[in-house]
Amino acid sequence: MTQEANVTETLESPESVEHHHEPETKEVATDDRVVEEPEVVTVSEEPVASSENTAEDQIKAAHEKTKEYYERMLRISAEFENYKKRSAREMDSFRKFANESILKDLLPVVDNLERAISSSAAAQGADQCITEGVDLTLKEILRVLARYGVNPVEAQGKPFDPGIHEAVMQQESEEVPENTVLTEFQRGYTLHERILRPAMVVVSKAKQA
Repeated sequence: MTQEANVTETLESPESVEHHHEPETKEVATDDRVVEEPEVVTVSEEPVASSENTAEDQIKAAHEKTKEYYERMLRISAEFENYKKRSAREMDSFRKFANESILKDLLPVVDNLERAISSSAAAQGADQCITEGVDLTLKEILRVLARYGVNPVEAQGKPFDPGIHEAVMQQESEEVPENTVLTEFQRGYTLHERILRPAMVVVSKAKQA
């Protein structure tokens, strides 16, 4: 009995019971500032040759673009020069032939004056003063026409040229080669390099055997 009581006391004795205390945690005051860790920047090292190729490509592209602009400028400049030349030719042609219809209408007047002179020269007893006056008038009109570029076409004794001669008939002849102008019925005229009126002529042909 005594031993059981001792055992009981021993078990219930506070010294015999192990008290496991958890370690006390102390709050450590921390600074309110947030410390950010620096970002690590990863630099990708590209090969130097790749950068050089890119620069060369850019230079080449710029060179091609410059060449394209230069060629375009040359084309525009050439077109503008052609335009100026064409405009100058058109203006010159306009000045030359602007009075074509009026000058052509004056030719019958010249024809009548020439006929009057021929008739008075053939007629006996014609007034010499009148004939001289008509002749002076004809010469003055011809000078005015020449000042505007109107000149007579040579026909008598010349080879027939369909560009400036108009054949009204053919006549056999042994004195001149075939297709030679024998007679001029009406004088032709040119206005600068353009035919204003063809000459009406008689053309020779070979005699038939």
